[in-house]
Amino acid sequence: MSYRNGQRLPLEGGGALRLSVNPRARRLSIRIDARVGEAVAVAPSERRLGEVVAFARTKAGWIAERLAARIDTQPFEPGAVVTWLGRPVRLEATGGAGAARLVDTPEGPVLRSGGEGEAFSRRIENWFRRAARDFLVERTDVHLKTLGQKPVKVSIVDTRSRWGSCSPHNRSIRYSWRVVMAPEPVIDYLAAHEVAHLVHADHSPAYWSVNRARMAVTDQGGSRTLFTFERRGPFEWKLVHIGLPDGTAPATPAVTITPR
Repeated sequence: MSYRNGQRLPLEGGGALRLSVNPRARRLSIRIDARVGEAVAVAPSERRLGEVVAFARTKAGWIAERLAARIDTQPFEPGAVVTWLGRPVRLEATGGAGAARLVDTPEGPVLRSGGEGEAFSRRIENWFRRAARDFLVERTDVHLKTLGQKPVKVSIVDTRSRWGSCSPHNRSIRYSWRVVMAPEPVIDYLAAHEVAHLVHADHSPAYWSVNRARMAVTDQGGSRTLFTFERRGPFEWKLVHIGLPDGTAPATPAVTITPR
């Protein structure tokens, strides 16, 4: 599999990996870009990007911990700027004891809340917990339907070292509420990752084969074509089905894509 400079890849357990070529680099390395909240894998040449991707996979736990630590350090205090679905949100105190609410302003989204000190922080955290549940329950349901799985119990918890976990034996999935601060594609990948564990509890080749994603395209006349992709590896997808507007489908195309 070939990789390119600037390519972004999803990481197991959450987070994104950006590939970077630096001719001055003497070795493979991984660093955390705190500005955008993603890991950067650096290689001295483009032909060695495959090596640094493999290296990053062995450091997935370390990367997740560093990204989670970055999120956890964002202060919940008036005037602070935090992230929600990867977007900057400014915190603002309103006085009184009102619950936190998101407001669109000409300067961007603002999360306003009553309370002072710990009370303010607690109301902001409660808002993030509710936002995490709404988004993650919706994305979990989408991936459950994709894999033909029955509903599961979704819990939002306060973990710092793991963004998500799945217990196939009691059909439950746990997510850290902090993950809602990450970009949407990262959160969606996490939901798909955990749902796939309902079929295979480990990370064997069989596990990667169950992940599927669908993309609908609607033309100007309103006709809808549905493309189905199947995950064949951590960073590899294959187009396996095309649902045409009349319900028919051509032979399975032999097309393999790699997210960029």
